[in-house]
Amino acid sequence: MNQDPRGDDDAVAAAARRLLAAAADHVPCSPVRDLIGSDDVKAAYAVQKLLTAHRLTTGARVTGRKIGLTSPAVQAQLGVDQPDFGVLFDDMRVADGGLVPSGRLLQPKVEAEIAFVLGADLAEGPLDADQVRGAVAYALPALEIVDSRVAGWDITFGDTVADNGSSGLYVLGAAMKPLSEFEPVSAVMTLARGGATVSRGDGAACLGDPLIALAWLARTAREVGDPLRAGQVVLSGALGPMVVAGPGDVFAAEISGLGPVSVRFSASADEGTPV
Repeated sequence: MNQDPRGDDDAVAAAARRLLAAAADHVPCSPVRDLIGSDDVKAAYAVQKLLTAHRLTTGARVTGRKIGLTSPAVQAQLGVDQPDFGVLFDDMRVADGGLVPSGRLLQPKVEAEIAFVLGADLAEGPLDADQVRGAVAYALPALEIVDSRVAGWDITFGDTVADNGSSGLYVLGAAMKPLSEFEPVSAVMTLARGGATVSRGDGAACLGDPLIALAWLARTAREVGDPLRAGQVVLSGALGPMVVAGPGDVFAAEISGLGPVSVRFSASADEGTPV
């Protein structure tokens, strides 16, 4: 095993191939930290960039970004201590109340959060909380269905970043509230599975304020040379602990000031049609 792989282009390419094979074969793989290290941010995002390039060659279209690891509860669950981001693609969106077919994902978990749709680019200026607030066209309730190509969710920061922030699918609710009518930090979230509450949280659980998370993403995206653009969706981060999803599960979240959003998981391979 390469004991000090960081900065090794061959190791980055090998990590990307491992994750691509896991997705294609639908079989979770071993962690990629043996190739790129556990905390090498540059190497991890280099792997993510290769995976994004591959998705673009297959016809996928970028629709935005997701911020991960913003909630202390989720950080504790995964044993990490800083946020990350991944890329959203058009084929990752599921309709509100829609069905996720059996076998679409490997190891899905669900978390509720606030989504922002940008009305302006975030490429210049200080990219502080005031600027990003002004750039938001509206907010929506959202569910992120996270997934991992790494077996057993045995991930470090490097593993999850390389694996596109452990992304899977996402759901946007119907409500579209401008920030003049909705204050993200004051939002309260409840997430139910089959009618029973399984997760609770609030806006302050997301880096202290979802707009702080958005500002962090705006600066980080600019630093890596791919700034946020008008029209993109940003999933700002979990408001509470993520919950394992299984066949037949129905999840419904309520975010105060925004309203409901829900998704269903098929009970069998014969139920429903692909999303």
